[in-house]
Amino acid sequence: MSRAFVNEDAGQWGNPGRRFDLPDRDDPGFDKAAAEAMLEAAREGDTGSAEMATGYYWGEPKLKPFVREILERVRGENDERMIQLAERFLR
Repeated sequence: MSRAFVNEDAGQWGNPGRRFDLPDRDDPGFDKAAAEAMLEAAREGDTGSAEMATGYYWGEPKLKPFVREILERVRGENDERMIQLAERFLR
């Protein structure tokens, strides 16, 4: 079969080359930064990359308090897309 028709990335999850500005995992601000990264990546349709970078999966209970804070902020900014994503994360 021609290589033009072979998807070599089939089954690959996330972009290992994508970089996120995250503090060290033992930093007290890591979980807040992870929540921000998760939502921003979801806005771009790349949740898998944020999951790889943070070690958390979408909907992680440990991140929910931070996502609630983000939700309040983005409601004040009328950022409809981010509101939608934060609400989905919290379900």
